[in-house]
Amino acid sequence: MEQIIRQKLADSLELVIPDLMPRISIYVPEILNKAKAIVGMRRTGKTSYLFQKISEFLVAGTPRECLVYFSFEDERLADLGVQDLNLIIENYYRRFPEFRGKQEVTFFFDEIQLVDGWEQFVRRILDSEKVCIYLSGSSSKLLSREVATSMRGRAVEAIVYPFSFQETLQFAEKPIPLDPANLSSRQHNFLEKHLVEYLNIGGFPEAQGLAPRNHRHLLQGYVDIVLLRDIAERHQLTNLQAIRWLTRQLLANAGGPFSANRFHRDLQSQQIRSSVNGLLEIFSHLEDAFLVHGVPIEAGSERKRQVNPVKTYPIDPGLIHVFDRTGRGNLGHALENIILIELLRRGADVTWVRTPKGYEVDFLARYPDGQSDLIQVAADIQSPLTYEREIRALQDASPVHKDAKPYLITLYRHPIEPSSDPMEITILPAHEWLLSNV
Repeated sequence: MEQIIRQKLADSLELVIPDLMPRISIYVPEILNKAKAIVGMRRTGKTSYLFQKISEFLVAGTPRECLVYFSFEDERLADLGVQDLNLIIENYYRRFPEFRGKQEVTFFFDEIQLVDGWEQFVRRILDSEKVCIYLSGSSSKLLSREVATSMRGRAVEAIVYPFSFQETLQFAEKPIPLDPANLSSRQHNFLEKHLVEYLNIGGFPEAQGLAPRNHRHLLQGYVDIVLLRDIAERHQLTNLQAIRWLTRQLLANAGGPFSANRFHRDLQSQQIRSSVNGLLEIFSHLEDAFLVHGVPIEAGSERKRQVNPVKTYPIDPGLIHVFDRTGRGNLGHALENIILIELLRRGADVTWVRTPKGYEVDFLARYPDGQSDLIQVAADIQSPLTYEREIRALQDASPVHKDAKPYLITLYRHPIEPSSDPMEITILPAHEWLLSNV
């Protein structure tokens, strides 16, 4: 085992770092003496982000010898135990004894959760060595989010989502405007076109540029491996029929409510065995695997939160069109979906709002700096009835949430101003909002 570890260390230091597109949407908290846990759904680019960090360190002047990438997804390490992990550190410092205690060394441990007891090893070297640690992983053994929680306060979490709209433009080498608030008509049309493509294709890196049939096959495969390995195998669940049915419903209906009781009745009508508690458990596992995200109602009491369902969204809009069997392809739901994921990227705490008159506002977003926004999303407000409905909900919610700035975000530009309304509502096309730090 020691010989294999020594060889992997030598290979790591000779590794040619791939020239990858920098991910601009990933925020990593910088807190001293904390490991950085890079988490997210499978195939969103966590390992690629580790390589990106190595490149950034190199550009900043860190010696190559002080940047060690070590992947545990290697069949030669199948018998590696926690007692062997220290061999990585000792063999590294045997080669570079001058660095020990003098020069900070950064270790990038990929898929470290494959080794039972790894947490104690990482906590120990954080305390005893001059090191910086990056962790990443996702498997049936330990989900990526659990990599962070297993560190018991000694790690900060950085979530890798699929590509943002701006990153898809960057990946396709399309021009990105420097000032999204001042666009020409041609630029607006260009961005609207590519935003509609993004709503259909989504942001998974491998999905970019694929033919429709291959795209569908790829994303279905992603979901299957999450359901089989990260949920069924990991938690020893056998009711695959209920798991698949619930997942399909949640992915196809972005912004729909999750009610375990209602879904239980629907499954009973189809003679699919299930229980209310079992469905709640499956939903929790889907969230842990980053496949869906639940948005709770804005409420001052726990009772109100419990009696109102969470609204659920896929982690990527491309999943909506893969699992929607109606063929309608609701762009409004996909647009709502990408606004939510962008809010999460920006670090917002997000709830949905029921107004005093019973209307609904899609999102109340509270940001880390204390600012907050009320956001209503509508694909098309050309119809006066649609426009009035969306504005009415914001008007009713704003007096309750006085510090929140109201926004109406649309798919296309419309020359409509709320002239009859004394309250200032900012109406923005989605491409402008997505490319701005409003």
